[in-house]
Amino acid sequence: MTSIPSRAHAPSLSWFAPREWSGAFGDLGTLVPFLLAYVALASVPSVGLLFTFGVALIVSALIYRTPFPVQPMKAIGAVAATNVAAGASLGPEAFALAALLTGVVWLVAGVSGLLQRLSRLVTRPLAFGIVLGLGIALMLEAAKMMSTFWWVSAPALFGTYVLLARRRFPVMALLLLVGVCVGALSAPERFEGLLRASATFTLPAFGLPPLGWAAVSVAAVILVLPQVPLTFGNAILAITEENNRLFPQRPVTESRVAISTGVMNIFAGLFGGVPMCHGAGGMAGHIRFGARTGGAPLILGSLLLLSALFASEVVAAGLALLSLPVLGVILFVTGSQLALGVCDGWGKKDERFVLLVTAALAVWNVGVAFLAGMAFQWLIRRKLVEL
Repeated sequence: MTSIPSRAHAPSLSWFAPREWSGAFGDLGTLVPFLLAYVALASVPSVGLLFTFGVALIVSALIYRTPFPVQPMKAIGAVAATNVAAGASLGPEAFALAALLTGVVWLVAGVSGLLQRLSRLVTRPLAFGIVLGLGIALMLEAAKMMSTFWWVSAPALFGTYVLLARRRFPVMALLLLVGVCVGALSAPERFEGLLRASATFTLPAFGLPPLGWAAVSVAAVILVLPQVPLTFGNAILAITEENNRLFPQRPVTESRVAISTGVMNIFAGLFGGVPMCHGAGGMAGHIRFGARTGGAPLILGSLLLLSALFASEVVAAGLALLSLPVLGVILFVTGSQLALGVCDGWGKKDERFVLLVTAALAVWNVGVAFLAGMAFQWLIRRKLVEL
């Protein structure tokens, strides 16, 4: 596992360190596919999407001062990827409303202290099991993405791990270049679309999404509720555990992360964005490609913000150009970083059991994994299960 510098004082923001620039793009394997789904399939305006993600990343970097990520919420993003729910297509207003409702849920949970009380019931094996399962799930999804052009992705993956050992080498820059070149060769029409895109100054629209009963019920039932257990497991518990393990000098609490999640989603809902969270996989991606401070998300957020204001159309066309197998390589490296970080130091059999059961189920469904892990944890404490 990549070593993390541990210092008594808070890490400074390293704007110009090459490792921070490389680490800034370490989460693209998760970010880009969902951004493409929202723009291409759900018709979400790229300016609002890029603007809200950019601002959220900048604020998170300045508040947490570690490689604290901002990602699309995956369960809701999956609906955007298929764009079919309950027999009807969902448009930009539905996702903006989902962001607004999600923001209210997590803001109330964080401010009330309810989340902090719930998190005390969660042991480290349970939290780490969720992290391990998510890492494996990312690797499996990456393998699917890489399988489309394995003769490109296999050498790219091998070369990435070799070059990651040379810390001064800009691995991510090379990967992105390869991804664009492969994308241009395999889909020339997308490259032509990039050439036709124009750079103009644009501001995102501000306003409340439709708040009618029908719109609210659809957003709540189809989008928000299925996401809640996944967010609690991955974007609240797992990211808190991951941050505090890697950066003990900059600890966070579950309530603080929930409040942060709530505020940035309310902001996203008002500016035409989509539901966002602080996924543990994003931190692993930033770190694996070099990030050690909040400089990486600050760099990425600044680039997204500038792109939203001055070149949202160009960025949308450029994202569409990136090759899927190369995005799979980035996602695979991210997943392996996440999984390897929690594999050591489990001496007790009952801890290993809870960790493995939770991890196995988390590959399929984080919410089910969390409930099953809690149940086995309780049974073991009551000595109702013998291992």
